[in-house]
Order: sequence, then structure tokens, then C-alpha cells
Amino acid sequence: MLIVQLSDPHIVERSQQLLGGIDTAAFLRAAVDHVEQILPRPDLVLLTGDLVNEGEPEQYAHLVELLAPLSVPLVLLPGNHDRVDVLRAAFPSSVPERDGRADGVVEGEVRIVALDTSRFPEPGGDLDADQLDWLEDVLSAVPTAPTIVAMHHPPFASGIAHMDAMALSATGSDGLEAVIARHPQVERVVCGHLHRSISRRFGGTIAQVCPGTAHAVQLDLADRPPAWNHEPPALLLHRWAPGEGLVTHLEVIGDHHPVTFDD
Repeated sequence: MLIVQLSDPHIVERSQQLLGGIDTAAFLRAAVDHVEQILPRPDLVLLTGDLVNEGEPEQYAHLVELLAPLSVPLVLLPGNHDRVDVLRAAFPSSVPERDGRADGVVEGEVRIVALDTSRFPEPGGDLDADQLDWLEDVLSAVPTAPTIVAMHHPPFASGIAHMDAMALSATGSDGLEAVIARHPQVERVVCGHLHRSISRRFGGTIAQVCPGTAHAVQLDLADRPPAWNHEPPALLLHRWAPGEGLVTHLEVIGDHHPVTFDD
């Protein structure tokens, strides 16, 4: 099973640019084109939040157009910039749903369990007690199936101060870690939000952050003013094979002109 993870496209209205200079639509077009060239063909594309920038219907309409060329199934999770009801209206078959939140399960050779950490318009995230109870039940129901838990906000501090100020709540992170630690079939906890590739041991497994399809958050561990930069956009490619486990590749988006070793 091959799963493509994209994150944080931050789409705005047609002909507009984010922050006055980031053409997020062009970046997402490039990401979609890249995904369409992947061989073997992916089984699923998972987008882990901040799909648009202000949660407006016009922005989601633009996102619908940009994602239309994808020929594989989509699973869309909300981030702190997304309004779940407006997102679901634009993508009624691609957004998980449980009691008004975007929680759900996608069954397959690898199970994907989606958790909605968004609390729009708050920039930080949370997980309610009922979500953690539901997660416990879902994981307990199929204890031998390799599983990915997907969400927007990472459940750990990154060291980038201005991003950690809008993190998943401590109670949500602690509660999630306790649940994950009881279920060794969880191969990954995959996230977005930080616009960088970051990983950490978490609950006996690996929590992994996907970089954004557009701008990167500047890596700054010295608590300077928040900044973004033009690092190349990238995606994560999660490959599962029986007997080999789940292997995750970071792939920079675009054509980088491979040359065979015989040339």
C-alpha cells in the first residue's frame, strides 16, 4: 500500500497570493502533477490540514478545482485555518465525519484513523475526552492491523517557539500518548501544521510531520521573530509491504532530472 501525504497548501481565492507573494495555487498544482507521476500508483492521498487560509467557501471552491486532476482517492483533514462544515460541503465524500468532527476510519491494508484536532478559529488544537475514548475503541477493535493515526497538530513541542505557541494542548497530547502506547499496531502518527519535516518518538511509535506544499516555516530554535522561507516544497510517501513494515520517504516536489548510473 502506498499513501501520499500532503499538507498545509493554504489556498486562497483565485488570482490571489498568500502573504502578498506566495502563489500557493501554483505550488499545489505542481504537487498534484507530481503525485500523478508517482509509480506505482498511490492508493490514497492524505491531506493533513490547513487546506485553505481563512476557511472561506470561495477558497474551498478553488481547492476543489486544484485537486480535481488527482486520480486516486482523497482523505482531507482540517487544520486550524479550516472550517469543518464549509470543508465538508465542498468535499462531501472525502472528509471523515463523527459527531460533527472530522474523525473517522479508512479501512485498507493499512488502517488510517483520522482525528480532528482543529478548533477554528483558535490556532492551537485539542482532543476531547470523547475523541480519545473513541480512538481507544477503534484501535482495540482491530488490534493486529497496521495503523496510521492522522491529525493536523503534532502532539509534541518542536522548539520553534511561535509554532509551539499554537500547538496541540498538553491534555490532548498526554491523552493521545497514553492511548497510542497501549496499541503497538500504530505504525505512525502523521501530522502537518509545522511546515517542516520533523519526527519524534511518541507513545512507542513515531510521530512524523509532513512539510507543506508551499512555503516553509523557518527553522529557528533561538526564538527570533516568526519567518517563512522558500525551501523546496515536499511530500511524504508512506509505503507498506507485508514483512517489511511501514517505510516513509521524504520527496521534494518537482522534476529533479534523474540520470541513470549507466549514462
